[in-house]
Amino acid sequence: MNANFQAAIGSQAIKGDQPMTCAIDVDTSSVPPAEQFDLFRSWQEGVCDVEPDRDRLPAFPARQMAWNLGTMTATRLRLPGPGSRYRWRHLKRPTVDSWYVFLPLSGAACGPDRKVGKPVVQSLAEPFEYTGEDGGCVALIMPRGVPFIRSSKLEMRHESRQLLADFMLLMDRSLPGLRATDVPHIVVATTSLLAACLTPSRDHIVEARSTIDSVIADRASRIIERRLRDPDLTPQRLCRDLGIARSRLYRVFEPVGGIAAFIRHRRLLRTCNILADSADGRSISTIAQEWGFMDPSVYSRMFRKEFGITPKEARAQGWRGQQPMPVQPPPNDAAQALSTLLLQNCLASGGSAANAACD
Repeated sequence: MNANFQAAIGSQAIKGDQPMTCAIDVDTSSVPPAEQFDLFRSWQEGVCDVEPDRDRLPAFPARQMAWNLGTMTATRLRLPGPGSRYRWRHLKRPTVDSWYVFLPLSGAACGPDRKVGKPVVQSLAEPFEYTGEDGGCVALIMPRGVPFIRSSKLEMRHESRQLLADFMLLMDRSLPGLRATDVPHIVVATTSLLAACLTPSRDHIVEARSTIDSVIADRASRIIERRLRDPDLTPQRLCRDLGIARSRLYRVFEPVGGIAAFIRHRRLLRTCNILADSADGRSISTIAQEWGFMDPSVYSRMFRKEFGITPKEARAQGWRGQQPMPVQPPPNDAAQALSTLLLQNCLASGGSAANAACD
């Protein structure tokens, strides 16, 4: 991200209760294949140098996005991946002196075979060299003066690395669904989590508790999606899989009505999507039973409470091309915690946030 990018980000004011907007979105597809790597390289001007590790690449499809978070910047970089090996090097006199926390993604950056690397903390003013053929990365750029980073030679425990990696992926997926007024909470929560991971102490861990809860909620929601049909999907089973106490799981999901309500919502939403599919002519009771609703009358009441219409009406709307939507819950004054913001966003999005990084 060069100095021009920095200026572009700085010009994007964060105003009012507007949806989060991407301050920068550039793509090498705007130029012929032979010129794509040079364009990509120009994005890094003043920050670092990048060059092919082997022969000149015939094409270099890449995309870079950045979000202005006031005192920090979140970026997402999509790269060609395997077969396109390149080398990053520091500049002797970089125009930007910031801390760079990046998470490499190997393989296809957005596919099911994507592999997540280890978070790396690097000062852009200190010597570094990195060679790889990653499919991309997500990163946070912070001012040099943050008190909890004193050196690039930090040793993080495995649990801290995993926690930081999961949080960075969660925030990257969630940014497009948040609002500008959420930015101060995101910055505070991100700062507290970084402090807890990089310089762990009792006070830092306590301060980061709500942010850690947001990661627990995300891990739990991913398990729930994978096992939504499983009749043994219970809070007790989730606690065992996540390695946490039941009281903590309940507290994490309290802002959206509890863990049982969250699972029920996901299952109701899945049945609603199936009912709206005109290619699926199975009976409503058969579809309901497939997702754990064994009593048709109870299912109908739950469905009406969730969507404001009956399953039969939802099917009719869906077959006419009108997708039923959940009734939005009232605003929650407790939405000051990042865990609440992200979890409510996940609940309202119907799982679409999970694919946001691949848009």
